[in-house]
Amino acid sequence: MPTVEAALQRLRHAPWLHAAETQRVLALLGGAEGRTRAVGGIVRDTLLGLDRGKTDIDFATELTPDAVMRRAAKAGIAVHPTGLEHGTVTLHSGALVVEVTTLREDVDTDGRHATVAFGTDWAVDAARRDFTLNALYVGMDGTLFDPLSGLDDCLARRVRFIGDARARIAEDRLRVYRFFRFSASHAQQSFDADGVAACAEAAGTLGRLAAERVGTEMRKMLSLPRIGKTLAAMAEAGIGDLSPLGIARVSAHEAGLDHPPFAARLALLAETGALDPLEARWRLSKAESRRASAILAAAALIGEVALNEAAYRYAEVVDDALGVARVLFGWGAAAEAALRARLAAIQPQGLPLAGRDFLAAGLAAGPAVGDALKRAERLWIDSGFTLSREALLSAALQPD
Repeated sequence: MPTVEAALQRLRHAPWLHAAETQRVLALLGGAEGRTRAVGGIVRDTLLGLDRGKTDIDFATELTPDAVMRRAAKAGIAVHPTGLEHGTVTLHSGALVVEVTTLREDVDTDGRHATVAFGTDWAVDAARRDFTLNALYVGMDGTLFDPLSGLDDCLARRVRFIGDARARIAEDRLRVYRFFRFSASHAQQSFDADGVAACAEAAGTLGRLAAERVGTEMRKMLSLPRIGKTLAAMAEAGIGDLSPLGIARVSAHEAGLDHPPFAARLALLAETGALDPLEARWRLSKAESRRASAILAAAALIGEVALNEAAYRYAEVVDDALGVARVLFGWGAAAEAALRARLAAIQPQGLPLAGRDFLAAGLAAGPAVGDALKRAERLWIDSGFTLSREALLSAALQPD
């Protein structure tokens, strides 16, 4: 756990905060008077010394959206009204992309959508956020503003709802999924007991959430390095509708991998290899489903030790498929390493024949050409891609 002073020092001197464009926009929006501050993930992760990969910056401001847009336009900064109903506009200044949201308070909510009013009270704005470690703000001079005393939770990597967990969930039921995701990403898969209890109570009310929103959260979760314990905790709380077998497979898959691939985890969670339920539940894209299905198909071939065919048909996913096969077939590390070495030695080549070659050899157009191509492909794979073009053509012209 970092010391408070070390964390505050890191925040005061954060390169992203002192970048010229960040300072320019903060100054434009009254940052020197404390009217606009950075908030949320960028502040939290800077305090923790985490590398975010890309720097997404959010500002909170006392200014209304109209005032933000007027000031930005006057300064020649590109403005995009990306969420005016929630008080959010996006500004582009040089390389900086920042979402600026007016301080808010909830007027009404049905657990999916909130009616908000704009305000100037920072403590009220903080109180309507989800977790204490996300209700941290920093001014343009690097001074932390912590109206809810969330710094201790942040540095201790505790994910706790702000105030009454049940009330926070009632405002937006997607926070159930966010609670588990943040517990995986920032709390090393330890779970606040009150938060888990509140999530379990809300489990039966999550059906009204849009599949797209749930899918977004699950994508983020399935892209984290370690999630096995988190998926198990969700299942115990009645959330997610994932099978014990799928969760056990994901947990086993994590062993020995620094960062398990998202599509491989999808493949392991698929019941009997069928991705349809996950596609509907999380609105998976066609590309995501195709890749997971290809991994499953390649893993099945690897399980049969049909390594040439796996490398030939599924070159893009064969490495990921090997890790999945290890779990599906219960191999140890030594067996996986041996197969990986064999796969690495295979250099699949495209089939050196086409339909026109068989037409030129005298086959009539139609099914006979298709059958010959299938024979040629089978012979090509079985030979380890070594047959000459002439030998392959001759052999493929022979009927089965």
